[in-house]
Amino acid sequence: MGNRGRLEQANDNAVGFWSAQAEVQGWEHVRREGYTAVRCARAAGIAHRVVITRPYGDHEGLAATLAAELTRLLQEWGPGELCLEDPYLGLDLRASGRESSLEMPVMTREPGPLPAGPPVGCGAGQATMRGRGLGTGASGEVRTVGEVTDAEGLAAAERTVVEGFPVSGSRPWSRGGLLPEALLAVPGCRVWLARVDGSPASACVTYDDGEAMGVYWMATLPEHRSKGLARMVVEAALAAHPDRVSTLVATLLGEPLYRRLGFTEQGLTRWWR
Repeated sequence: MGNRGRLEQANDNAVGFWSAQAEVQGWEHVRREGYTAVRCARAAGIAHRVVITRPYGDHEGLAATLAAELTRLLQEWGPGELCLEDPYLGLDLRASGRESSLEMPVMTREPGPLPAGPPVGCGAGQATMRGRGLGTGASGEVRTVGEVTDAEGLAAAERTVVEGFPVSGSRPWSRGGLLPEALLAVPGCRVWLARVDGSPASACVTYDDGEAMGVYWMATLPEHRSKGLARMVVEAALAAHPDRVSTLVATLLGEPLYRRLGFTEQGLTRWWR
């Protein structure tokens, strides 16, 4: 990998994921040495996305130069929300009115067998899903998990993400606002959905860039949390990409699950909003 480690591989996967959405949505996006920016705030509730992809040095002047460049770009794009991911922790955007969130771990998982977990079993597929797993919860409900393959399944997964993540700017949910149907045709982009007694309960989106598989928008509806459904969804995605390094940015609530599944921390990222 040369000077491109697992952290940079995770950064590049995020760039691929957001660039694919930009192509589908018709959003402007720019790639520069060291970062990619996507102008997506003109879609209701979705912020401009900037991913810092390479180290910008440990000299304070270099970080300040990059911060000034990004500030100019965002000023050109006009008013709008921002989500900037800085996995090198050296940028300071307070002068441009931005606030930083808690640092979150960037995690990767090497290819390999899944660790032992709650049994899921298997069963026949459905029209909107393939590779479905079947299981029975403690209260006797039927759980299913699999890949979404049509517009209705995508809408169910999208609503789960918007309401379960939650994506506050996209609420109330509007079909296609976050996950347009065209995403189903994007190479490498896949959507996963778990149901409980037929009702959507947990979902995520994955993006395979040919080297790594990134996990995005992992969400479970509040009434279905702490029941193992997120694990079922992530395991389904991992099982479908057995030869790929897997990447994600973990929330505080999700980190323990990802560690149990074999993900390890490659660094911390600070998100500016």
